[in-house]
Amino acid sequence: MVWIARLGLTDVRSHAALTVEAGPGLVVITGENGAGKTNILEAASLLVPGRGLRRAGLGEVARVGGAGGFGIAARVMAAGGGVEIGTGARAAAPERRVVRINGAARPAAALGEWLAMVWLTPAMDRLFVEAPAGRRRFLDRLVLALHPGHAREALRYDAAMRARSRLLAVEAGRSADPAWLAALEAAMAAHGAAMARARVDTVAALAEALGASGEDGFARPLIALADDSPEDLAAALRAGRARDAAAGRALSGPHRADLQVVHAAKGVPAARASTGEQKAMLIALVLAHAALVRARTGAAPVMLLDEVAAHLDAERRARLFARLAASGAQVWMTGTDRALFAEAGAATRLHLAAGRLCDAG
Repeated sequence: MVWIARLGLTDVRSHAALTVEAGPGLVVITGENGAGKTNILEAASLLVPGRGLRRAGLGEVARVGGAGGFGIAARVMAAGGGVEIGTGARAAAPERRVVRINGAARPAAALGEWLAMVWLTPAMDRLFVEAPAGRRRFLDRLVLALHPGHAREALRYDAAMRARSRLLAVEAGRSADPAWLAALEAAMAAHGAAMARARVDTVAALAEALGASGEDGFARPLIALADDSPEDLAAALRAGRARDAAAGRALSGPHRADLQVVHAAKGVPAARASTGEQKAMLIALVLAHAALVRARTGAAPVMLLDEVAAHLDAERRARLFARLAASGAQVWMTGTDRALFAEAGAATRLHLAAGRLCDAG
């Protein structure tokens, strides 16, 4: 098991200074609305590549009235021992992310080598009915747990795509440097192909895992990857330069992929399922993914589940907690009502009030 044994926050959102000590398995944090529970989960989510569970800029994470930057320090335990992970931003460069692994400076993408993570938040309850971008980010979080290099490929693809868009915009109305454009398009094609391979592998394996898991109290989703990227992306980009220049963005490539989800029992798209069924399908996806990652890597991803029990009946909550306990993952859960977690069994139980954590066991 890979798990976060200690999580320290300095000037993160509402927390000037806070340290959370947690054990493996279930971690339950309760407190009133506005106490800062989600802020703790957001800090944990920044221990992996990406912008965290709120998709916030680094400047937004820093505490208002603080020193201007913020810091997150964690002790992560794995089979080979512990590792110290730190990330944050300095006041002098509030939007520049700093990452240190055992005291050594590393790029943010390197975080994926140490910790895999997936999360569910109330904001994701409408994931299936909103724009594809949210589903694509959700999928990429699942992919990253199985293919740590996915973050690096995505960053390089995005960098090449942005550079190409800037070049097309600057050179509008005149002949752009064809060699430069060709080099950027070749980079997009190479990194895009790596992204596509990782996504295809993850979706296929996850679909198989979902089929094996059955319903078990949660609506089973059927999933597929919708990606109409041409086989020869570099050629398509070259042919579409005028179109992309007019649009101000690339209209072909894996950045337009979508995760398609269908309610298995009803045979309807997830977008047409009830709100409760959509939440159940999200939970089913996360549980199947944890089982898949554990089977492939030997360690399930850390799960961050914000207010996950709020709209589940007692029977479904009990089934959920049993599945989570059996997942082999460390699972951080938040809620306002301690009674919602009565069936959670053995867990690290903490209560947050007035910016302080106390043992709620």
